[in-house]
Amino acid sequence: MGTTMRLTPLIHAVVSAKTESELRSQLLNKAGYCTGSQAWGLDLLDYQQKIMASDLQGLPVSFCDRYQAIGRDQDITSQQMLRQHVPVKLCSLSTQKHPSNGMDDLFRTYHIEHGVVAPILGSGQLLGGIYFLRHQGYPPFKTRDLLRISTLCQHLAVQFTTLRFNHQASANHAVLTDRELEIVDLVAQGFTNREISHYLHISVDGVKQRLKRLYRKVGVANQAALVAKVK
Repeated sequence: MGTTMRLTPLIHAVVSAKTESELRSQLLNKAGYCTGSQAWGLDLLDYQQKIMASDLQGLPVSFCDRYQAIGRDQDITSQQMLRQHVPVKLCSLSTQKHPSNGMDDLFRTYHIEHGVVAPILGSGQLLGGIYFLRHQGYPPFKTRDLLRISTLCQHLAVQFTTLRFNHQASANHAVLTDRELEIVDLVAQGFTNREISHYLHISVDGVKQRLKRLYRKVGVANQAALVAKVK
C-alpha cells in the first residue's frame, strides 16, 4: 500500500512538468523510491533506437562506462524490451542457468540481483525506456510492480509527447512572420483562397504562392496539415 501511495506524487510531478528537462529531473529524483529500487534510470531514444539522452541514479559513472564498453546488445533484458515493447524482468542472477556474459558479470560486480525495464511508447514509436534495479538480498519484482511501472510509463509517454509537440509548435510560430500567421489563421477559419485574397488585398495567385512557401517552411503538404501543425 505504501508503494502505491508514493506513486501518486510522482505521477503528479510528471504531468505537471513544464519542460522535458524538468520531467527528467522529477523522474530521476523520485522514481526509484516508488518501486523499492536501489538504482534506476531513463534512456531516451531517437528514430533509430539509439540513445540520445540517458539519466541514472544509484550507480557510479564507472558502471555506465563499463556498460557502454560491453555494449547494449549484450543486455538481454533491454534487447527483449526493444523488440517486444513490453516491460521485461531480469531473471534473478543467482537462479540463471545459462552461462553468464559480460553484462551479467557487470551486474554482479555492482551487487545487482533483480531488474525491470519498461518502454515509453508515444506517437506510434518507442520514445525510450525506464529501468529499475534491486540489490542482492532484496525481493524480485512482482506483477504489481510491473503494473505500477506500466502506469508510470503511460503518463511519461503522454507528457513527453505533449511537451515535444508544444515545443515544435512554438518553434513553428517563431519562424513564421505576422502575415504568414495571419494566413494560417484565415485558413483555420475556413476561408477560401479567393476570400483570403480579398481580405489581404492580394491576388489569388499570390495567396497560392504564400501557401506553398508556408508548406515548405513548416514541412507539410496541404492546408489541413498546416493548420494542425501550427495552431
